[in-house]
Amino acid sequence: MNPFPQLAEKDTRSGFGDALFKLGQTHPRVVALTADLAGSLKMDAFREAFPERFFQVGVAEANMMGIAAGLTIGGYIPFTGTFANFSTGRVYDQIRQSIAYSGKNVKICASHAGLTLGEDGATHQILEDIGLMKMLPGMTVICPADYNQTYQATLAIASWPGPVYLRFGRPKWPVFIPMDLSFQIGRVQILRPGSDVTLAATGHMVWMALQAAEILAREGIEAEVLNVHTIKPLDQETILRSVRKTGRIVTAEEHNLWGGLGESISRLLCMHHPAPQRYVAVQDQFGESGKPHELLIKYGLTAERICEESIQLLRSSQ
Repeated sequence: MNPFPQLAEKDTRSGFGDALFKLGQTHPRVVALTADLAGSLKMDAFREAFPERFFQVGVAEANMMGIAAGLTIGGYIPFTGTFANFSTGRVYDQIRQSIAYSGKNVKICASHAGLTLGEDGATHQILEDIGLMKMLPGMTVICPADYNQTYQATLAIASWPGPVYLRFGRPKWPVFIPMDLSFQIGRVQILRPGSDVTLAATGHMVWMALQAAEILAREGIEAEVLNVHTIKPLDQETILRSVRKTGRIVTAEEHNLWGGLGESISRLLCMHHPAPQRYVAVQDQFGESGKPHELLIKYGLTAERICEESIQLLRSSQ
């Protein structure tokens, strides 16, 4: 049973598209590029309003990254748009050599990330992209939680210096982050205070963490929910403060266990405050074709799994 009242649902990619259109109105140096996926990335409004600032490069993602890097030299702020798999794995060499190495001000905006891409299957469901991108020196990595936050993040990165990887998704998802809640790159949001266990989540899994906290509360367990929308730079201070208070942490992400948010937090704790940690993530597997919510259940990316891991942590420390 859903413990929350019925919420509106909206896909995060629409948050990107709507904010990109807004940027077109307010930032004359913002330009947009896509590799034959303007409709899927919800970039049509920008294209229609600002055709002179829109570049359709066709199915040529590597070329798109090179063009974007070149546009920054002329003072433009390019936003590239394609699926997360094609935004990272397919063009990693171009990103490393042409964008990251020289710190080009390119905003790499990636939709259809993770298992919730759904029916397109493993070839499109990249689960390694956070790891790939966070390892690049100078790359900022952001994974917003819902439509509102994707909208906020898209606006924010236009004024953030240097290359950015913005990761969002395909399916409709509950809209639960208030639009007036302050969004700051590199700052964790504490969505629910608690004293027994920290739940640190990113992207779609933030909603699952909130549901888990509600379920745990019925068992007398107070979970603190952290929305880690920025994976790099990581808000070390807020995460450490929470774990020092609760004594334990569960991380949750729609990404491979290796290289994602959980691994970043594990390194942080190892260096500054060793504490018990459990991981809710894809366990070193590729995805498969299926309905988004069915895939989340099959791969254990659920509120119930977060509850199970939290309870196991609490039992092991008693």
